[in-house]
Amino acid sequence: MRGSRGDGASSLEVVIRWGARGALPLLAGAWLAGCTVGPDFKGETPWWQPTSWSGTRPTAPVEKVSQPVAAPLDPKWWDQFQDPELSALEQRVASENLDMRIADMRLGESRSQLGITQANQYPILNADGSYSHQYLSPNGVVGLFPPAGATSYGGGFGGIAPGTTGTSFGSSGGSASGTAGTLGAIPLQGHTIPPFNLYQYGFDAAWEVDFWGQVRRQVEAAKAMVQATEDERRDSLVSIEAELARDYINLRGVQRTIAITEENLASANQSLDLTRQRASGGLTTDLDVANAEAQASNIAAQLPPLREQEGQLINALSQLLGRPPGALKAELAEAKPIPPVPPQVPMGLPSELARRRPDIRAAEASLHAATAQVGVAISDFFPNVSLTGSFGISALNAYQLGSLRSEQYGVGPTVSLPIFHGGQLVSTLALRKQQQKEAALTYQKTVLQALNDVDNALISYHTEQQRLAELAKTVEAGRRALDLARQRYVQGVATFLDVLTAQSVLLGAEVQQALSTALVSTNLVALYKALGGGWEQTYPDQPVAAAAGNPSL
Repeated sequence: MRGSRGDGASSLEVVIRWGARGALPLLAGAWLAGCTVGPDFKGETPWWQPTSWSGTRPTAPVEKVSQPVAAPLDPKWWDQFQDPELSALEQRVASENLDMRIADMRLGESRSQLGITQANQYPILNADGSYSHQYLSPNGVVGLFPPAGATSYGGGFGGIAPGTTGTSFGSSGGSASGTAGTLGAIPLQGHTIPPFNLYQYGFDAAWEVDFWGQVRRQVEAAKAMVQATEDERRDSLVSIEAELARDYINLRGVQRTIAITEENLASANQSLDLTRQRASGGLTTDLDVANAEAQASNIAAQLPPLREQEGQLINALSQLLGRPPGALKAELAEAKPIPPVPPQVPMGLPSELARRRPDIRAAEASLHAATAQVGVAISDFFPNVSLTGSFGISALNAYQLGSLRSEQYGVGPTVSLPIFHGGQLVSTLALRKQQQKEAALTYQKTVLQALNDVDNALISYHTEQQRLAELAKTVEAGRRALDLARQRYVQGVATFLDVLTAQSVLLGAEVQQALSTALVSTNLVALYKALGGGWEQTYPDQPVAAAAGNPSL
C-alpha cells in the first residue's frame, strides 16, 4: 500500500512534483547565469604587411616587358593567356579532378563532425518499450522477503513466518526465536512467486546544462575546423589549377621544341644533300659528308626524348582531369603556340593577400579552433550540471498499461565536481595552450611564406623575361650566321665545319628560346598561385552555416 497525503496525492507524486518544481529554477538560473570561459578569438592581423611588392620592377630595362599592376586580381586568371583550350580545361578541373572530389568528402566529414558537436546543445530523448515473461527462483532474491503473514523479523535479513519453529539471525549479529520461519539467509518454506508477465514502456530524457560554455566552445572549434577544411579545399583547387596550367604550357613548349628540332633536322638534311652533291663533283671531301650525316643523326636523336615528354605531359593533364592515360591525346596532340603572357598582370594589393590566400585563411581558422579548445579545457575545472528525467508505464497485465497506477516517474539534477584527476585536467589545459601557441606560430610562418612566394615569383618572372629578350637576340644572330656560313661554304671560302657550328648554335638558341618562352608563362602561373586567386567563383566565401536547420536524429 502506497503512502498518501490528505489531499489524496501519493508520496511518489509529491516527490515528482517537488523534483519538477526544483529543477525548473535550477535550469532557469543556469540559463541566465551561463557564461563561456576561456579566451575569445578576435582574428589575426599579420604583423607585417608591405605596402608594395619589392619584386615588382625588373632589375634591368627590358623592352615590351609584362608588368604587374595594382589592379584587382582576376579570379579566372588563366583567361589572361588568351588560350581557349587552356580556359576550357581549367573550367573542368574543379569538378573532374579526383583530389578535389576527395577534398569535397573531407569537407563533408568536417560538417558532419560539426553536426555531432552541435547535437550536444540539445536534450537527448529516448523511447523504449519491453515485454518479458519471468519466473523468480525461491532460492534466489525472493527468499530475502517474508511471505504474507510473517509477524517477526530478526534483523535486516532475518524473518519468522508462522507454521514452523526456527531461529532468525539479523544483520546486527543478534538472534530472535519464534514459532515459524527460517534462517534469514535461507528461503522461507513455501515462499514462491508464480511466473508473471511484465510490460514496460516510457521515455527517458537527459540534458547536460552548458553552464560554463563548454559545448559552445566545442561548437566554436568545430565551426573553425569546417572553415579550415573549406580553405584547405580552396588551397587544393589553387594548386591544381596552377599545376594544370603549368603542364599545359610545358606541353606547348615541348611541342614547339619538337617543331624547332624537326625544322633543324630538315635543314641538316638539306645540308647533307648539298654536301653529297659537292662531294660527287669533287668540290669537297667525304669527311664533310660524314660530318653532315653525323649532324643530321644527332638532331634526329633529340626527337624521341621530346616525344616522350609530350606523351607524359598529356598523361599528366589526363590524370588531373580524372581520366586514364592518353584520354586527352586527341584534344592535345595538335601543336599550338605557347600561351603568351599579358602586357599587364593585375596583382591586387599586398594587404589583400591574407584574405585571399587559402592557406593563410586555413591557418587562421586552425588558430581559432585551438583557441576555442583552450576554453573547453578550462571548463573541465568547473562543476558539471545535468538534468535527467523519465516517465513510463510498468504493469503485469496488458490491460493495466492505461492505468494511472501503472505510471512511474523520475526527475532531478546531477552535479559532478572534479576533485582529483591525477593532474589530467592541468595537463590537458597545458596541452591546449601549447597547441594554441603552435597554431599561432604556424599562422605567422604561413604569412611569411606567402610573402616570400609572391616576391620570389615576381623576381623569377622578371628575370626570365630578361633572359628571353637576350635569347631572341641570340636566335636572330644565329640565323644570320648560318646563312653566311652556307654562302661562304658554297663559295668555297669557308669549311663545312663552319656550317655545322652555326647550325648547332642556332638549334640550341631556338630550343632555349622556346623553353624560356614557356618558362615566362609558367612563372606567371607561379605568381598567380602565390597570390592565391582562382577559387572565388568555384567556392565563394560565405560564413559556416549550422550543420542542421532543426534538431533531429
